Amino acid sequence: MKIDIFTHVMLPRYKEEFYKYSHKFATERAVQDKRPVLWDNEMRLSKLEPYDDMVQVLTATMPPVEEIVTDPKAAEELARLGNDEMAELVAKYPQRYIAAVANVPLNNIDIAMKESQRAIKELGFKGIQIHTRVNGKPPSTGEMLPLFEFMVENDLPIWLHPMRSSSQPDWASENVSYNQLFSIIGWPYDTTAAMLRLVFAGIFEKFPTIKIITHHLGGMVPYFSDRIVVHYNNGLQRLGADHFPGLTKHPIEYLRMFYADTALDGNSNHALECGLAFFGVDHVLFGTDMPYDVENGGGSIRETVRAIDGMKLSDSTRAKIYEGNARRLLHLS
Repeated sequence: MKIDIFTHVMLPRYKEEFYKYSHKFATERAVQDKRPVLWDNEMRLSKLEPYDDMVQVLTATMPPVEEIVTDPKAAEELARLGNDEMAELVAKYPQRYIAAVANVPLNNIDIAMKESQRAIKELGFKGIQIHTRVNGKPPSTGEMLPLFEFMVENDLPIWLHPMRSSSQPDWASENVSYNQLFSIIGWPYDTTAAMLRLVFAGIFEKFPTIKIITHHLGGMVPYFSDRIVVHYNNGLQRLGADHFPGLTKHPIEYLRMFYADTALDGNSNHALECGLAFFGVDHVLFGTDMPYDVENGGGSIRETVRAIDGMKLSDSTRAKIYEGNARRLLHLS
């Protein structure tokens, strides 16, 4: 079986509520409008039809619910609506949707905890999703600690999705991001930055069994791992210390503790090999980022499968990537 760990939805009732606020999200709505697979389940099923052995894990697509609605109570209601809708789809089509991930309103940690508990304990969800920015703050901010602790207690993963908007300029002299740099390069950068902030906040020291799944194969981390080592070695040399304050290992060792999906937008064998070499066979999971391609998901599925199947892997390694690691992390029978 192939378990697609990172696919996106914006189901009809949630979509209707989101569109009420679309004047704030012109760019995001323009993207979603071209992706009917987000809400049209029949179209979604048609994309899966060629793959008898494929099931999906559902996550809510961007933007983060706390940015759609800034009022905590309204954000809670929107998150509940979306989570209930995903739960209904999983219950109705268990042969295609094996699990869902909770959409959590992070503008109030008490509300976020409450909805996480409901989604996991009552709806049977297999984790929560957060983004690389939390109301303008890094995900390593101290107010997130109760949520991390709850996920560790339940031994379920946290999906980490990048989030940078076109309104965020790449140069201080400009007002917006040009040439789509905000997503093509900005998202892998933001993923990398969030991972390092979590490391230096001591999250893996406080919670050594925490499980965080990064989108797009860990951003830039696998490809710049030697640079990370060299520069932090230089920093340690300047400090005259074996480890940075609050850490007991080199930062690169904590980065290897993250999990990563295979969503690289194409037949990227070379990139997959790099990510697999860095994270190891037990920390890489099949993910496609459906439906964000010009074929409304068909291309991302086909090319990701093609890339994995084209790698020189043992049967046991390929089975872990496609299915085994997801089953272990999500406690799937």
